[in-house]
Amino acid sequence: MNPTELSLWELQRRLAKRELSAVEVTRNYLEQIAATNEVVNTFITQCHETAMAEAEKADQLLAADQAAPLTGIPLAVKDIFNTKGVRTTCASRILDSYIAPYDATAVARIKEQGAVLVGKLNMDEFAMGSSNENSAFGPVKNPWNLQCVPGGSSGGSAACVAARQAVAALGTDTGGSIRQPASHCGVVGLKPTYGRVSRYGVIAYASSLDQVGPVTRDVRDCATLLQAISGYDPADSTSVDTPVPDYSQALLPDLKGMKIGLPSEYFVAGLDADVKAAVEQSVETCRQLGAEVIEVSLPHTAYAVACYYLIATAEASSNLARYDGVRFGLRSETAGSLIDMYMESRAAGFGAEVKRRIMLGTYALSSGYYDAYYLKAQKVRTLIRQDFLDAFSQVDLLLTPVAPTPAFAIGEKIADPLQMYLSDIFTIPVNLAGTCALSLPCGFSGTGMPIGLQLIGKPFAESEILRAAYAFEQATEWHKRQATI
Repeated sequence: MNPTELSLWELQRRLAKRELSAVEVTRNYLEQIAATNEVVNTFITQCHETAMAEAEKADQLLAADQAAPLTGIPLAVKDIFNTKGVRTTCASRILDSYIAPYDATAVARIKEQGAVLVGKLNMDEFAMGSSNENSAFGPVKNPWNLQCVPGGSSGGSAACVAARQAVAALGTDTGGSIRQPASHCGVVGLKPTYGRVSRYGVIAYASSLDQVGPVTRDVRDCATLLQAISGYDPADSTSVDTPVPDYSQALLPDLKGMKIGLPSEYFVAGLDADVKAAVEQSVETCRQLGAEVIEVSLPHTAYAVACYYLIATAEASSNLARYDGVRFGLRSETAGSLIDMYMESRAAGFGAEVKRRIMLGTYALSSGYYDAYYLKAQKVRTLIRQDFLDAFSQVDLLLTPVAPTPAFAIGEKIADPLQMYLSDIFTIPVNLAGTCALSLPCGFSGTGMPIGLQLIGKPFAESEILRAAYAFEQATEWHKRQATI
C-alpha cells in the first residue's frame, strides 16, 4: 500500500516496526504533492530538500529507538505560522518575501516531536475569508470537485489532507476557519478552547478569537496532533496554564451516559436539505450509541455574525497597522514621501477583502462610533458566551451542522460579502464563546460533496468532543471515503 493512504496512527505503528522508513514515506508524499498541487493549489511554499533531510534524521532516531510520537510523520502548516528560514506570506502580497527568524510555538512543538515539514499551505489572505478565494496565490480547489471551494480560511490545510498531500496539517480558526473547510473537504478539524494552544508566532487576525488546531483524516489522528501542540506557553499571555489530558484515553466506542443538546436556532429554514438530512441521521446514530438527546436554546445566535464582524475587524484594523512598508514586507519604490509610501505600500499589498475589513474595523473603533458598535458587540459577545454556559448546565455537548450548505462553486459568493459571511453562521458563535468544537464527516450531498457534523464542548472539554466524535466515526463509514483527483 502507498504510504499516503495510511493514517497518522497507522504510520506511527509501521515506522516503529521499521516496516516503512521515514525517507520512503516522505518521498511518497512529495511525489503526491508534485502530481496534484497544480490541480488543487494547496501549497504556497514546498520544502522538498529540508523535508528529505528531516526524514533521514528521523530514520536515524527510529533506528536508535529514540523516536518521539511524530518522528517521520510528514505534516504541513497553514502559511500563517512563522517558520524559521521558510517564507511566511499569510497569502498576501505585502508579505510575499518575508522569512521569519523563528518558529511559531505550535510549529516548534511538532518539530520537537519529530514531524517532517513538507510545506506551507494556501489560505485566505490574513485568514480573512470563507472560501479560500482571497489569496494572492490564487484559490484552492476542493479535491472532491475542482469547481468548488474547499472552505476557508484554512482551505489549504483541509484540501491538503483530503488530497493525501500530507498526513495531517495545522490550521487556525477565528470564526470557523478550521471546521468549515474540514466539513467541505470531508476531513476532521478541531478548534480547541481559547488558550489551550499557544498563538505565539501565528500572524494575528483577531487576537481574542484566533486559535490553532489540527486538521486530520480521522479522530484518532486529531487526538494525537492536538496532544502534540497543546499546553501552556509563557510566550503567549493568553495561553492557559492547565494540565493537558491524554486525549487518546478519551476515545471510547460508545456514548453511554452522555447528554447531547440540539440548539433549536441551528435547525431553521434555509438549511440545505442534504445537510439537514445528514445531521438528523447523525442524531439518530448518537442515540443508538447510548446518548440522550434533548433540545436546547442559544437565544442570541441571530446576533453572532454581526457581533463577530465588528469585533474581528476592529482587532484586524489594529493588528494589520504594523504592515507599513517600513520594517518588513512590500514597500512602494515610487512614493515621494513617508506618508505616500505607507499608503501606496498598503494599497498595493493588501487584497480587496482585507481592505474591506480594515475599513470596517477602523470605522467601528472611531470616535463617536466606538460605543455604538464595538462596545455593544462586546456586550453581545458576553450574552452569547452565557448562552453556551447555560446550555452546558443541561448537557455535555452540543450537536449542530457545521455549515448551512455543502461546498459551493468557486465564484458563486465572492461578489456578495454578506452571503459569504453567512456561510460561517454556525461556527462563529463558538469562537465568540471561546469554547471548543470539532467537525467530522457525517454524509454527502446529492452532488457528492462532503457534509460535516459539528460537536461543541464545554471550555477545555476537548476530551468529551473527541470521545463523541470517535464513537460516531467508529459506527459510520463516512471518514473512509476518499477524494479522487
